[in-house]
Amino acid sequence: MNTSSPTTIDAYIAGFPESVQERLQQVRAMLRQVAPEAEETISYGIPTLKLNGNLVHYAAFKNHIGFYPAPQGLEAFKEELSGYKGAKGSVQFPFDQPLPLDLIAKITKFRIEQNLVKAAGKPKKKVRG
Repeated sequence: MNTSSPTTIDAYIAGFPESVQERLQQVRAMLRQVAPEAEETISYGIPTLKLNGNLVHYAAFKNHIGFYPAPQGLEAFKEELSGYKGAKGSVQFPFDQPLPLDLIAKITKFRIEQNLVKAAGKPKKKVRG
């Protein structure tokens, strides 16, 4: 990976070996499918989808793809994720295993619901005249 921080997801993905690029493109394509209205951006130096706030982040590492759906996104799918390493807000999908794209899609849909509910509950800011 090159040392300068990428400013686009295309540049981020291009900084990895071809086999890793392929996996990142699979994740990206699936995320675009389940969250077509989400904005793609780079946040914290990694690809991020935003929809009423941060939705999910993903990143490539030496031996895995990291997926960051916030702690609530992981908690709701704890059982299905039990075979993977992870931390409070992340899960690791090793390169030596198939990517669980269906599971990533389910978690992302769950996060969309959470963000839409959260956005619906926020009162509109009053504009002072």
